[in-house]
Amino acid sequence: MSEIITHLNGKAGETKFSRKREGRWRRVWRNLDTYVLLVPGLLLLLLFKYTPMYGVLIAFQEFNIFDGIRGSQWVGFEQFRKLMQSSEFMQVFTNTLLISIYKIVLLFPIPILIALLLNEIRFPAFKRTIQTIIYMPHFLSWVIISGLFMTILSPSDGLVNTVIQWFGGESIRFFMDNHVFRSVVVFTAGWKEIGWNAIIFIAALASVEQEQYEAASIDGANRLQQMWHISLPGIVPTIILMLILRLGMVLDAGTEQILTMYNPTVYASGDVIGTFVYRMGLGKMDYSFSTAVGLFNSVVGFILVISGNWLSKRLLNRGIW
Repeated sequence: MSEIITHLNGKAGETKFSRKREGRWRRVWRNLDTYVLLVPGLLLLLLFKYTPMYGVLIAFQEFNIFDGIRGSQWVGFEQFRKLMQSSEFMQVFTNTLLISIYKIVLLFPIPILIALLLNEIRFPAFKRTIQTIIYMPHFLSWVIISGLFMTILSPSDGLVNTVIQWFGGESIRFFMDNHVFRSVVVFTAGWKEIGWNAIIFIAALASVEQEQYEAASIDGANRLQQMWHISLPGIVPTIILMLILRLGMVLDAGTEQILTMYNPTVYASGDVIGTFVYRMGLGKMDYSFSTAVGLFNSVVGFILVISGNWLSKRLLNRGIW
């Protein structure tokens, strides 16, 4: 009897599984056009994101471009040992952290403030005009922006230095002075991206229920109190998400930006991991070492994202935010 029951249960399980599998394929067939639309995106990820990961093996080799990955000598973690003992990399790592921290501390809150202020504007035409003006720099390439600021900050005939000299000051070599170059990098990054980054927070504010503002107004809350107690708490999840994503890029201090702005005189303050990889990989053709630096960068970024996500969940569960 037990054998018969077991046999029947097995048949029932197989029938249930086959029905489930049949239903899954029926859904796929019914939405075949949608799945076909996924193919280009999946191919893009496969070809340009996952396939190049094979090149990570170079970080564990003494790579020779003529021998290729399969023919090059394996050296294990030798490249990483050289990386940790390199005084030049320690300086680059410090520069990267400082510039990224400056950008997070000084630039991350500003888009939030802009979004909160724009949300209080009651004239749509004026609001759209302000939004357009602050968004526009995002669409300029770093080559154009670098050329623009090099002209404005020129030590000979730049607008800023001309004003400084009018007031009796000395001309500042903004792009050749290690004491001010980081400030130029942070300022230009903010000028380009602050308005664009505010879009996300403006969209988040649009989801806050208007009834909350009406109820607060009836209770006597002024505009500032509504902003503090309704608008800001309403976008806290978005702020946390954006901060976590920003932490993941903490070792990406703006490679493209700095490549178009810096020069050997400011390597001590402006050389970051991305530019260092570029100089070592393409400049000195030390592919193994530059790959090790890039892999180190990616692993640290991954750890920061996971840690930030874990920390935010802990704080949210405890009701701190």
